[in-house]
Amino acid sequence: MTALLEMPRMLTARTRSVVSPDLIRRLREELRDTDVRPDEPMSDHTSFRIGGPADVLLMPHTLDDLQRIAAISRETGVPFTVVGNGSNLLVRDAGLRGIVLKIAENLARIEFTETRAHAQSGALLATVSKAASTQGLCGLEFAVGIPGTIGGGVMMNAGAYGGEMKDVVTHVTVVDDDACLRRLTAEEMEFGYRKSILQTREWIVADIGMELRCECHERILAHMSRNQYLRESMQPLSYPSAGSVFKRPPGKYVGPMIQQLGLKGYRIGGAQVSEKHAGFIVNAGGARAADVLALIQHIREQVRENFGVWLETEVRVIGEEPELAQETARTA
Repeated sequence: MTALLEMPRMLTARTRSVVSPDLIRRLREELRDTDVRPDEPMSDHTSFRIGGPADVLLMPHTLDDLQRIAAISRETGVPFTVVGNGSNLLVRDAGLRGIVLKIAENLARIEFTETRAHAQSGALLATVSKAASTQGLCGLEFAVGIPGTIGGGVMMNAGAYGGEMKDVVTHVTVVDDDACLRRLTAEEMEFGYRKSILQTREWIVADIGMELRCECHERILAHMSRNQYLRESMQPLSYPSAGSVFKRPPGKYVGPMIQQLGLKGYRIGGAQVSEKHAGFIVNAGGARAADVLALIQHIREQVRENFGVWLETEVRVIGEEPELAQETARTA
């Protein structure tokens, strides 16, 4: 069943930036190893290809600048948001106020010492997985198809095909509330299903330590190839998306429930339930965050009404609520 519900194409008002020109100048002067991008469209930094502008996007290339950004934010009271590769992210149409800190390819060093691996938080999970395989180290095969950064993977305890980050992480170094480096053990990370302590703290992941196992290189490659094949055969990789939209509820599978409701292909605006895998929402062309959020709500209500289950989102939704943006725009 394919249905289409058109949404009125209204522009979403945006609040006035909370980052002043003076602060932009200061950031450029003090952060010599950071790309400073005012009024940066977040649609260029998410796999959904959706999102309004950030007041200023910062991409630090050194740990010193990372700490300095945290210190400046605390000193000035300007809010900041941390993003990685944007692969599990939906940014609302009104955008993001304050400082947006992107940690991806700019901080992505990977090192190995015997069976220990060490990666900066911006390294892609898939890249770390492949790098480990060349060292004859196993434990990260599950991550070969995950498009996000290892920092984001640790924050949400990413997993697939029977493996999770908690299985290999030994410690995580973060920039804490005081802009100081703090080392957390695996136990202190409080890993659970798609969660960790980092979801309840405004800490910035700097790097991750892991303990892997020696294994025959051919066996590792065979395992990775199988996982990659499953991902490519089941997921709608030809469309922009943010991966699995909902967490799996106990004893249930999200995709089959949505499919049983006849919602495969269902659209609101440019957002569509994937016709390949009902657990995914794709940007079928020109989708806004409002379209995706309306479709998420529709799916949730239908699943609750028919199965008695309320779905929790796995996709991280950030940004300013449109209603707040419109009210602030009227009074500014």
